[in-house]
Amino acid sequence: MAKDFLRADDASRYELHLDGALVGVLDYRENEASVSLVRSFTTPPFRGRGFAGELVAFAVDDVEARGGRAIVPMCWYVGQWFDQHPEKAHLLASA
Repeated sequence: MAKDFLRADDASRYELHLDGALVGVLDYRENEASVSLVRSFTTPPFRGRGFAGELVAFAVDDVEARGGRAIVPMCWYVGQWFDQHPEKAHLLASA
């Protein structure tokens, strides 16, 4: 199975494709200071297989690699992901 992650800037979202099929998306909004991860969605046939977590990890790594911006987890799933990955807490925007 070919798993492809990408940042689709034209749609303001991260995407995960599996063998060419869209598995999940993570919408974002950005400004000079932060990237808000606003909504995650996994298509029903692919739910419960860990793909959403992999997509969030990809997005977080991408924001970190691009540098200079904090992450604002607007989606409950993204917030839960950060709770489970305290090693990435330094990327979160201050409350």
